[in-house]
Amino acid sequence: MPRAMWSGAISFGLVNIPVKLYPATSHKEVQFHMLHKKDGARIKQKRVCSAEDKEVDWDEIAKGYEVAPGRYVMLEREEIAALNPKADRSITIEDFVHQEEIDPIYYESAYYVVPDRGAARPYKLLLEALRRTNKVGIARVVLRTRQYLCAVRPVGDGLELSTMLYADEVNPVEDLEELPDKSVHPGEREVKMAEQLIESLSTTFDPRRYKDEHREQVLALIQRKAEGEEIVAPVVKEEPARVVNLMDALQKSLERLKERGPQAGEPAEETGERRHRAEAAHGARSGSRAKKKSGNGAKKKKSSA
Repeated sequence: MPRAMWSGAISFGLVNIPVKLYPATSHKEVQFHMLHKKDGARIKQKRVCSAEDKEVDWDEIAKGYEVAPGRYVMLEREEIAALNPKADRSITIEDFVHQEEIDPIYYESAYYVVPDRGAARPYKLLLEALRRTNKVGIARVVLRTRQYLCAVRPVGDGLELSTMLYADEVNPVEDLEELPDKSVHPGEREVKMAEQLIESLSTTFDPRRYKDEHREQVLALIQRKAEGEEIVAPVVKEEPARVVNLMDALQKSLERLKERGPQAGEPAEETGERRHRAEAAHGARSGSRAKKKSGNGAKKKKSSA
């Protein structure tokens, strides 16, 4: 069980709920150290003054903000500390909004909120009220030396707090110049087949089905080398991206989905359901083609008569 990393209180209106925060996630990237190839010793990084080419102690270092190329405004630690938000140990809910109104792009880090001693009843009150109204609380909280915007929402039998980005921290998608303009339109047949492919691949989200395969491969490689195995890295050739015909790619994707067997970690009944949907999509497409041919034949007979 992780240790609580913050304690304080959630408040909305005049209701005050003492709580603790626990990390809800743990990142599992493989961490590497820099080593000297020659002898395997750790590489140390030093703080060196670029003007004097000398190592500098921490007490001689100040923070600076670049206002123009090569020109900095220097700030002392005491000046910055004086501006840090007051850590008043409160999560003050300012508004309640529907959860569907929040774009997931705004969510940052997640924490579990648990009641502190004697706060079980008001905690359950907020949890049940949020669940019944399908709303989340928008609040502010100070963690360490930064004030965060955050969302408090029900998750299972508890509350979860997600720190959020501010509006000016999210880059508008409209600023991307490479997006297709409004004159680009896929064909209706392509859209229909893409819809059939999406429907055939649709399932219920289960995060346990998805593994970090790259991390597992790296850890396996480390284990093999630690046991003394000599590894010869394969030569990887980069191939240019191929331009494919959309209709051919969609049709082959549906046919491959129809023929494939159960995947690793996928229940057989779910695979059968997918295959059934793929077959139905393939049959509907074949029936549409047959109907079109039949209609064309009838037109020809009518014109010859």
